Amino acid sequence: MKKILLITTGGTIASEPTEEGLAPSLSSGELLPLLTSITENYTVETYDLFHLDSSNIQPEEWQQIAGCIAQRYRFYDGIVLTHGTDTMAYTSSVLSFMLRNIPIPVVLTGSQLPIRHPLSDGFENLRGAFAMAASGAPGVFVVFDRKVIFGARAVKVRTTGFDAFESVNSACAAVINSQGLQMLYTPTKPQGEFCLEDNLCSDVFLIKLTPGLNPEIFDMLLQMNYKGIVIEAFGAGGLHFIRRDLIAKLQKIVQSNITVVVCSQCLYEGSDFSIYQAGQKVLDQGVVQGYDMTTEAAVTKLMWALGKNSDPAEVRRVFATNYVGEISLQ
Repeated sequence: MKKILLITTGGTIASEPTEEGLAPSLSSGELLPLLTSITENYTVETYDLFHLDSSNIQPEEWQQIAGCIAQRYRFYDGIVLTHGTDTMAYTSSVLSFMLRNIPIPVVLTGSQLPIRHPLSDGFENLRGAFAMAASGAPGVFVVFDRKVIFGARAVKVRTTGFDAFESVNSACAAVINSQGLQMLYTPTKPQGEFCLEDNLCSDVFLIKLTPGLNPEIFDMLLQMNYKGIVIEAFGAGGLHFIRRDLIAKLQKIVQSNITVVVCSQCLYEGSDFSIYQAGQKVLDQGVVQGYDMTTEAAVTKLMWALGKNSDPAEVRRVFATNYVGEISLQ
């Protein structure tokens, strides 16, 4: 039987009611006896890492998760990581970059209802997660509602629906249907040895443009010593420059050796700054295009890139490289 490590971090799946609302409390020792119909086909070991609502999982926790996996992956055929849904896409994205050339499946999952709720979706999600963890397909994935999504392409799109996650700008890695786990791509072995790259720069700010945004926000970010900025621009890549000149401010930011990545507010399809005048003006200032990356992938890739090397030219090179299917380069 395949040997699977179950790492728990909290989230709704491990939550129980309290006077202040749902809060993560179940340990793996309490969770595992509920899963006998799922785990009987595997040799399962467990490790309790956190008992956190995923809103409280931040870069420091990402490093702990990655370190935990790096220390243990050699002893298992696959790893299942239970995690709250709210920031799961950020965690799956950053793990995709940090766990370079991971040779086994690392599968994140969770639920919209606690596992002890009689209608919980957690059982089905865990069933799929264990199947994917036993598949031998290397990499980081999210399993939710019978879909297997590449880690750097997952986005949470619903707050309460069981189909909470979608694969954005990429086909799913696999689906689960009446024929079992159906792979939709051909897995390949990593081209290189596993390497834990867990240095991160958390000084990255995300801005979603709104019409009339005050350009002085960029002066404040300079004063706060941010090292990178991700901007969700309009449509295919527009920023206003009449009356409130955001583009002039971007020039100052870039000249201060701060990397600016610009992508689209639109969930689907990508940015292309060559189409419109507003976009070309942005490119002239030296910003980096995010193309069709998810916001979660863009933010975490920038944190990872800056953690490796803060030189803007090197960060630009990193963003021009497709590491885990996170970007479709044009």
